[in-house]
Amino acid sequence: MSTEFHDQGPWPEGYARVVLDTVDSTMAEAARRAKNLERPTWIMAKTQTDARGRRGREWVVPEGNLNATLIFRPEATAAEAAKRSFLAANALYQALAIYVNVDKLALKWPNDVLLSGGKVAGILLESSGQGPFVDWLSIGIGVNLQHTPEGVTDTLFPPTSLADGGGGTVDPQDFLFTLADAYATQEAKLLRLGFDRIRDDWLASAARLGEVITARTTREEITGIFDSIDHDGNLVLITGTGPRAIPAADVFF
Repeated sequence: MSTEFHDQGPWPEGYARVVLDTVDSTMAEAARRAKNLERPTWIMAKTQTDARGRRGREWVVPEGNLNATLIFRPEATAAEAAKRSFLAANALYQALAIYVNVDKLALKWPNDVLLSGGKVAGILLESSGQGPFVDWLSIGIGVNLQHTPEGVTDTLFPPTSLADGGGGTVDPQDFLFTLADAYATQEAKLLRLGFDRIRDDWLASAARLGEVITARTTREEITGIFDSIDHDGNLVLITGTGPRAIPAADVFF
């Protein structure tokens, strides 16, 4: 059973919304809908049976938390599309800041949001395309709103929830409205001001900027001072041998 809404109430213009009772994953559902996509669409599920996070990690999703994916067709190369993770992170930060003190929130490269040091939200991107531009891009977002997942052992940062962090009980559909509006604002910023503005906003909320952190890639561990992210979204660490730009890694501190 599903319910579909289109631009009802305080919803960003030009975006559609689909709410499902149960699905294997909103990312999988987005891929199934990609061929017939007419406009950017948020897909939300009350429960997921086969959710996955970055690098295939399990993403535990108790009912009452947010499980959502935005799928759309950006005029972007794969590299440009990947930068949307920073737009999503900025939007999540702004949405969560409505419910908790902003000082409790931080953005962890490349795609997590921390609340009082615990992971409250994660972002996952998928795209498809053979030509110069991607055919479609999906941004999967999971937010621990009402419940902190139990039994999560494969993460460097223990999960937490908005409720446990003092944010009260927030309905997932209400939060989706706030998040969708914040994300639409990020897209407008990207269009008018470019990625530099997105990057500056992200860095203003980054966890451990200017401090020593470690990035673990599939081949090595790199420790250095978190200096910045570059114009391609790579993590920049200042190491003993000079600056290192890191395109993909797990970060811990």
